[in-house]
Amino acid sequence: MTIRNRLAISALALAASAGVASANPLIVTSVNDAGDGSLRAALQIAAETLTASQIFVATDDDITIESALVYSGTAPLTLVGNGQSIITSANVDVLAVTNGADLTVSSLTFAGPGGFDIQNRGDLASAAGKGIFVDVRDDQTGTVTVHLSDVTVADVAGHGIHISDCTLADDCGGGSGGAGQGSAASIAVTLTNVTVSNVGNGRFDADGLRVDERGDGSIIFASTGSLFERVGADGVELDEGQAGDVQLISRNDVFRDNGGYCDPAVLTASLPDMVEAEFEDGAVTDAFIPDPVTGSADDRCVEREVSYYDSGSVAEFALGLDLDDGFDVDEAGPGSIEGIMIGGTIAGNLDEGLDFDEEDGGNIAMAVWTTTADGNTDDGFKYTEQGNGDVHVTLQGVTASDNGGKGAVFEEEDGGNILIDASGVITGNNDDSDDTGIEVYQDGSGSGVLRLDASDITDGVDSSGVQVVSG
Repeated sequence: MTIRNRLAISALALAASAGVASANPLIVTSVNDAGDGSLRAALQIAAETLTASQIFVATDDDITIESALVYSGTAPLTLVGNGQSIITSANVDVLAVTNGADLTVSSLTFAGPGGFDIQNRGDLASAAGKGIFVDVRDDQTGTVTVHLSDVTVADVAGHGIHISDCTLADDCGGGSGGAGQGSAASIAVTLTNVTVSNVGNGRFDADGLRVDERGDGSIIFASTGSLFERVGADGVELDEGQAGDVQLISRNDVFRDNGGYCDPAVLTASLPDMVEAEFEDGAVTDAFIPDPVTGSADDRCVEREVSYYDSGSVAEFALGLDLDDGFDVDEAGPGSIEGIMIGGTIAGNLDEGLDFDEEDGGNIAMAVWTTTADGNTDDGFKYTEQGNGDVHVTLQGVTASDNGGKGAVFEEEDGGNILIDASGVITGNNDDSDDTGIEVYQDGSGSGVLRLDASDITDGVDSSGVQVVSG
């Protein structure tokens, strides 16, 4: 009996002694893509049962597959590995859970073929493959759980990990608005020592971890010691539309070098000579500003925004590349964004480092401790509330330096209040033309306070509608 076989059987015994093993655990003994003892066969057997299933991967070698591994059951599924990789050279989902089953995975790697970028896309001949995909049923209730520990996802064209509760599937989109419908279920994602690397570079807006939640449910996200790097879009995007909250805990996670699918080195040549301008009322019509960009490597990468005077003439326009963030949360509807971030590193992302947006009636309530935002192309930290909700963020021992935008931005754009408590915060060498360490704006009818204690904001504070108090 091989060492790996013995370890897998030991793990099975431990699981049984803890009372968590299924009645008929399945052991994968073959590295073949299909057939007796294969992982594919085990998933098919598990899907036919009505109770929770555990599959133990006991192979000595990695498993190579030619098509997606599919679990179509609705009962919970647990996959236990011992450091093996599940590898495919095809542009397919590595593991797809198609009926909203709870999923637990440990000690496995899921890897695609790699080599994707905007000039070698993975979404032209077929859908871009994902690493792990969980599709929530339209009639689902309760909470869908995804627990990953000591898992790596790498080299796929699309999302690294995607949990979707949205009728629009991959067209659900991100950001504000909450388009699409979903079930009444919430989604809970727990990550421990998870690595998501070099994914999402073969398709526009493909994230390291993407959670799309529509309907009445919430998103509950907890991650410890995880790494999200070199992702084409956001390292992590939590997109909650309609009712429900986003609740998050991030401990010692790293978000670095994400957001570069819309590669400036490739796309800058497709931009017109004039990419932004402002005009007097009546001076310019649409005919005199650049049209939307066509014929580039991916035209979706070029954002075009135009605003108009009441007369119909152009007030201003701007064209720019749609780069992405390290950690992005979008909450649309009456829910709130609430959470804690401890010991994080957010570095080298091509847009904001951290970008949390809440619209409508909910609040933003965050505590951020001993976290660093360094060398991001735009703002290091950004929190925006666009409805009547409040913004209350506590910063302790936070550093924001060398970001292309401001160190930290806090904005409330309507009737809510804004309160920022900053203790032991250091900012420096952030440069958004006005060299701002912290910006706090209350642009509506609410009140605002920024409290600074034992902090070194060497590049200054920019505030509007806010009282700045130093202690």
